[in-house]
Amino acid sequence: MSSKPAPILPEVRQVKPGDTLLLCRCGRSPQLPDCSSGCSHGLRLEPVQQQLLLLCRCARSRHLPYCDGSHNPPVQGFRERWRRFWWGL
Repeated sequence: MSSKPAPILPEVRQVKPGDTLLLCRCGRSPQLPDCSSGCSHGLRLEPVQQQLLLLCRCARSRHLPYCDGSHNPPVQGFRERWRRFWWGL
């Protein structure tokens, strides 16, 4: 058994017209993916259609506030990639 801590997975959030979101782009918010109200780096979103967003909660993404998969360290070989995809390991 591995004692590695579980990765912090992204948040899937459904948004709709009329919602207003303030999302973190600097990675310093204690409540990722949401931004602190006093932060000047937040991204304000006002969706015009209903959609799903994949939002980063680990602060490693290069495209904050969106998840780019950086929470998963890279693996080598088809077998390991398939294992991660199929089993989420």
